[in-house]
Amino acid sequence: MNRPIIFSIDDDPQVLRAISRDLKTKYSKDYKILSTTSANEALDSLIELKNSNDVVALFLCDQRMPEMEGVEFLEKAMKIFPEAKRVLLTAYSDTEAAIKAINEVRLDYYLIKPWDPPEEKLYPIINDLLDDWQNDYIPEFKGIKVVGFQFSPQSHIIKDYLASNLIPYRWLDIEKNPDAAALLSINQLKNTDLPVVFFEEGDFLLKPSIKEIADKIGKNPHVVHDIYDVVIIGAGPAGLAAAVYGASEGLKTLMIERKAPGGQAGTSSRIENYLGFPSGLSGADLTRRAISQATRLGAGFLSPQSVKDIVEKDGYKTIILEEGPEIISRTVVITTGVDYRKLDVKGIDLFTGAGIYYGAATTEASACSDKDVYIIGGGNSAGQAAMYLSKFARQTNIIIRKDSLTETMSAYLIEQIDHTPNISVLANTEVVEASGQNSLERLSLINVKTKEITEHEAAALYIFIGARPYTDWIKLDIIKDKKDFIETGRELRNYEGFAKTWKLKRDPFLLETSCAGIFAAGDVRAGAMNRVASAVGEGSMAISFVHKYLAEG
Repeated sequence: MNRPIIFSIDDDPQVLRAISRDLKTKYSKDYKILSTTSANEALDSLIELKNSNDVVALFLCDQRMPEMEGVEFLEKAMKIFPEAKRVLLTAYSDTEAAIKAINEVRLDYYLIKPWDPPEEKLYPIINDLLDDWQNDYIPEFKGIKVVGFQFSPQSHIIKDYLASNLIPYRWLDIEKNPDAAALLSINQLKNTDLPVVFFEEGDFLLKPSIKEIADKIGKNPHVVHDIYDVVIIGAGPAGLAAAVYGASEGLKTLMIERKAPGGQAGTSSRIENYLGFPSGLSGADLTRRAISQATRLGAGFLSPQSVKDIVEKDGYKTIILEEGPEIISRTVVITTGVDYRKLDVKGIDLFTGAGIYYGAATTEASACSDKDVYIIGGGNSAGQAAMYLSKFARQTNIIIRKDSLTETMSAYLIEQIDHTPNISVLANTEVVEASGQNSLERLSLINVKTKEITEHEAAALYIFIGARPYTDWIKLDIIKDKKDFIETGRELRNYEGFAKTWKLKRDPFLLETSCAGIFAAGDVRAGAMNRVASAVGEGSMAISFVHKYLAEG
């Protein structure tokens, strides 16, 4: 945490040196001492300090300055740091102005020059003022601040990216948080500029893209090798496991992720059946551990970056990115996982990101405090989300088409839900319409057996309906099943087109696709178990097949 600031302003360089010397002698251990001869320069720097979450504890300002009088400066400084203590440096002839300033700018003290000796005429006064200031001081959050509207899809995308990448930030709702309006005011910004992301250094971006944010915070490093041994596309559990094993075994390893590491598992509020964690762990915690492990072992990581194609030539694979350089690798492991299917119901598209979310969207949970929320889906992801949201919401409702959760959800989750009084399961039910003004406000539900339609107030709807593999981007002749999951191993022999692409004498390895040297692991693979543990197992297993393939060449 940065030290609070004592800021002195005096146009006389000799006086400024003297006051700075005395302040540093006494207070430099606990406070940062700043000084300038220019009042205008001081005001400009105050805005930067505010943006970067620094705090001014005390101003010492000369009254007679050519750019503006000290009282005028303090009036302006008050708007940026209203809690700072204010001391006016005056000559004996300026005491009348100083007394007047006590009322005009709530002046805390006026100090007549010279103040020698400081042990008698300076330090006791400053000590009292700083002690008083410290009593009310609450340290500012140091890090990224996001200012926007709660039900803005663009704000949601930014918050979701930062949270998914485990980047600490503070959310400031422009409609509820007075600090948000203050930040806009001192930077001469308007509501039409939102969302705005303020960085720790004090600068900011208006309506930034995810790539702009990633570039700014250094989350999108450059490619470091001309040729990689293995490139992993997708940073879910399978991809992270492949990166850990690839890097640990000496392979030049690169992982590429289009959104955020962890995949759908990374958004889970609690994974309770993962081996070795008897009390469970969050998806974010698992992701953080895996990313730290992979990067410590030497794996590279590009995010957010989308792959649009893989091209084969002379035994090498060229990975073509949407934005960025082409990457050459000897092997590829595809671990792009699945996306939740879109809900084709009236009003859903209109409020997506503004009360309606696909997946857990834990970043929005606090906005559901003391309100009614709804979840569509009967799988473990939906159950974990319900347990998490029940800590905030007044009532959490799980909507399923079937009679009960027993066919689709793990027993431990069903038991937890049964023992949580503010979670209800609405069986044999579907959503037929979502409505509201600027955000979701109501849901129309239908009982699929009785056909009765009912209206319900809803602050949020979280959608967990089915899984669609993320394979649309693949243009290479990689064989997929009828649902677009990637086929691997001996199952490929059942497809007519297999012999046209496979020219090796051996059969494909267990996780190898119809293109030799390209493997698939985790939920994107046909026949996968859709469990975190199995995805981790497949990711690590894929590296063993990578070694076998490389040994052939």
